[in-house]
Amino acid sequence: MPSDDIEQQLETLRTQLEAWNYQYYVLDQPTVPDAQYDRVMRSLQQLETQHPELLRADSPSQRVGAQPLSEFSQVAHEVPMLSLDNAFDAQELRDFDRRVQERLGLTDSEIEYACEPKLDGIAVSLLYRDGVLQRGATRGDGYKGEDITHNVRTIPSIPLRLHGDDIPGVLEVRGEIYMPSAGFELLNQRAREAGEKTFVNPRNAAAGSLRQLDAKMTAQRPLEMCCYSVGLVEEGALPVSHAQVLDCLLRWGLRINPESRVVRGVAACEDYYESLAQKRERLPYDIDGIVFKVNDLAQQQRLGFVSRAPRWAIARKFPAQEEMTRLLDVEFQVGRTGAITPVARLEPVFVGGVTVSNATLHNSDEVQRLGVQIGDTVIVRRAGDVIPQVVSVVAGQRTAGAREVVFPECCPVCGSPVEREPGEAVLRCMGGLVCAAQQKAAIRHFVSRRAMDIDGLGDKLVEQLVDEGLVENVAGLYRVSREQLLNLERMGEKSADKLLAALQASKQTSLARFLFALGVREVGEATALSLARYFGNWEALAAATEEQLLEVDDVGPVVADHLRQFFDSSSSLEVVAQLRASGVTWPDLERVTPERLPLAGQTWVVTGKLETMGRNDAKGFLQELGAKVAGSVSARTTCVVAGPGAGSKLSRATELDVDVLDEAAFIARLETLGVSL
Repeated sequence: MPSDDIEQQLETLRTQLEAWNYQYYVLDQPTVPDAQYDRVMRSLQQLETQHPELLRADSPSQRVGAQPLSEFSQVAHEVPMLSLDNAFDAQELRDFDRRVQERLGLTDSEIEYACEPKLDGIAVSLLYRDGVLQRGATRGDGYKGEDITHNVRTIPSIPLRLHGDDIPGVLEVRGEIYMPSAGFELLNQRAREAGEKTFVNPRNAAAGSLRQLDAKMTAQRPLEMCCYSVGLVEEGALPVSHAQVLDCLLRWGLRINPESRVVRGVAACEDYYESLAQKRERLPYDIDGIVFKVNDLAQQQRLGFVSRAPRWAIARKFPAQEEMTRLLDVEFQVGRTGAITPVARLEPVFVGGVTVSNATLHNSDEVQRLGVQIGDTVIVRRAGDVIPQVVSVVAGQRTAGAREVVFPECCPVCGSPVEREPGEAVLRCMGGLVCAAQQKAAIRHFVSRRAMDIDGLGDKLVEQLVDEGLVENVAGLYRVSREQLLNLERMGEKSADKLLAALQASKQTSLARFLFALGVREVGEATALSLARYFGNWEALAAATEEQLLEVDDVGPVVADHLRQFFDSSSSLEVVAQLRASGVTWPDLERVTPERLPLAGQTWVVTGKLETMGRNDAKGFLQELGAKVAGSVSARTTCVVAGPGAGSKLSRATELDVDVLDEAAFIARLETLGVSL
């Protein structure tokens, strides 16, 4: 083949892959299946192998492959990477706005500000020459950083070559490299399974990933980058506002944050701060504040810099999600499956917007990994509704009186032996239903809204019923009399009658709800629904072999083993028999294979407040119709159900042109599919 033809073929393959990378990693709008992408990549690699003289450093095939470094070299920033001043409350933000107006001679004017989430990651600089990535560097001290070019090349959202005909000859792009929350959790999960050290938080994980001397290690980490400004620019011009510069970066192939906005006036800045604070826990990455920048670049130049920070920008911080405190003691809680969890009792500390006095230590492996002792100074992390956890020990502050955490040899509640099953990190009480803690936890799960939905049976009442010996297992709930209830503390006639009515109403249920309510290990709502659909009735399910169970979606060897242990247990089957004898019943189902369901293969998202039905009810209807219900919106999402208060998920759906239904339209859709509400 003539060399011109080969070069053209290589250029076509590279251009196609770069376009797909941009659509997938920058716009989050994949246009081809992974298999097609892989086939084109293989074609490119084969052609480059056959013609090594035509290999280019900016080829999509060259993201990983360099030899490990012996050390990082230093890089001097042509334009210093300065830090930002912080505002910790609304008044400090208003003071900043007042200073900006005064220096610009625009008192009582509304300044236009560019607002961006402050990603909790690592600030980096990317240098492009003629559109080709030449260098990546950390911020360092602002004047010198470390050369991490071989690592940034492995990050898919960083283009090796920009595209466009108006790119400056020399362009330095600044941004934040971070690790999304889902990737961070998966990374730590794999580390725990391998017995390796886990990372404290996503920022720590991102920093550690960028400091790998072997780029192949960095390539295995789920890193992304968002750009927020430019530094050195030569041989070309940029627009007149910060927001327009970001639009150029996006057009040239770089990712910017979709939550960025331009507003006018400090009041609008405060509104943006409050709205993003509400979205914060739903974002797929950590942010620790908002950055406000004067949008007009000419005004930025007039305002200039002071010390190590610009006068035209400020970061309004969110409440800290990590704080230091002292570990006073460790107690042990017993769950419904007998799992014994160490719980840290802490000196109360304000973190993540609330006062925290308890935090999870997960299990004995985690205690050993942390090296934590009672009396230590520890760092506690709380993010939104996530249970607070101890993430590290401040070893330098350990006192002489610190003592080791000793795990119990018998159950702290019932005194039964504890065991650690092979391959598990969790200690478990072997007392089963003899253990009051397991009884209470099993009953709380059984009566919960997503299970048997027995209104009026709160935690305190469950405690009383078990402690008074009125209920030993879930079947005993249906044998409690009105007189027994009235003898309980703070139980009036109206409350007793209401509870008895709720118990009676709960007897009419579904096979999926009943199975979920039984609390078989690893059997959640979706798995219970899959089992009910596949087997249709209790008898077929209870008689199923492990091989038959493994034919069901969502059922793997571990779940199948737990199910067979439950069905092989005479005591478990006796409880089920008692429940059915009490009148608990459900209709048998026609066996339906997943592919026959009307929403099979579709992915839906439910967001906002639904007024006619709860979000969990909406999720249940969708799952019954065969849909997968996801927690975030992507280009693969089929439809979004959005009620009042829908935030970033609705915005994301609009950006991606995903179908959106309000509650009325959703109910109408359900009715067309045969669902009666």
